[in-house]
Amino acid sequence: MKRKRPIPWIYRWSRFAIAAIASLGAAITAYLTVVKLAGGSAACPVSDCDRVLSSPYATVFGLPLALFGFLAYTNMSVMAVAPWLTQPETKNKLRSKLENWTWLLLLVGATAMMIFSGYLMYLMAFEIKSLCVYCIASAVFSLSLFVLTLIGRNWEDIGQLFFTTIVVGIITLVGTVGVYANVNNPTATTQSGSVEAGYPITTISGAAEIALVQHLKLVGAKMYGAFWCPHCQNQKQLFGKEAVSQLNYVECDPKGKNGRPDLCQAANIQGFPTWEINGKFYQGEKTLQELADLSGYKGSRNFQNSPLPGH
Repeated sequence: MKRKRPIPWIYRWSRFAIAAIASLGAAITAYLTVVKLAGGSAACPVSDCDRVLSSPYATVFGLPLALFGFLAYTNMSVMAVAPWLTQPETKNKLRSKLENWTWLLLLVGATAMMIFSGYLMYLMAFEIKSLCVYCIASAVFSLSLFVLTLIGRNWEDIGQLFFTTIVVGIITLVGTVGVYANVNNPTATTQSGSVEAGYPITTISGAAEIALVQHLKLVGAKMYGAFWCPHCQNQKQLFGKEAVSQLNYVECDPKGKNGRPDLCQAANIQGFPTWEINGKFYQGEKTLQELADLSGYKGSRNFQNSPLPGH
């Protein structure tokens, strides 16, 4: 009597591992989606995260790229656990078919995600030239899902495996390049000029905004920021176009207009924007009322631009 060969442990646990990794990826991309839609800043150990997540590449069809990542990870997680949700009596029929179909769909999804993540790593390294730990983590997750789909079961038809992988990979790569074909990179020009010079200020300065910025300049106050930083843009919008032109602003990105990264390093700037007022440093966006209080401004406070959310 032939002894039945034991099922390799990876075959028994592969779906569980896929579901766990996909769920973690879904949680991270859900967080990034909420942050993007709320216009906030993602918690990140390196300041370059904001630059990557606020770049034109982080938006597809007018929606956050993270949202599509969330849908992809969620789909992978659901397909991984789908056979477990069938009733015991259907094990030999429905579950067998469901396992075969979901494995094929898992392979398609994992291949597409791996190729897409690989292209994003290329963009991050050679176009955006900044580091985002969330993007790197997502790429690692995608690669792990692909490997698990390959080794997580006994693929009887190796030819189908390679054919599916190659076709899906080519379609994904062509589609990805097509989606980003018309996306300006962070150092490309726009209708308003070079992005390195910062995005255009659309608000108008009132007399109080101009008086405040002149006072800030008089006391030697500085605003440290970066041209790609959305919070710096919000801060400038509070002052308005006329006042911003008089602002003592220090550009920390060497690619920015009149970039002075040496001054930012000397001041040990850790995040953007950072205000230096009377020898003290204050990180984050500030309302004009707060800047007036911190700098000892005594003039008119009839500021006409809307305050920041939450203030």
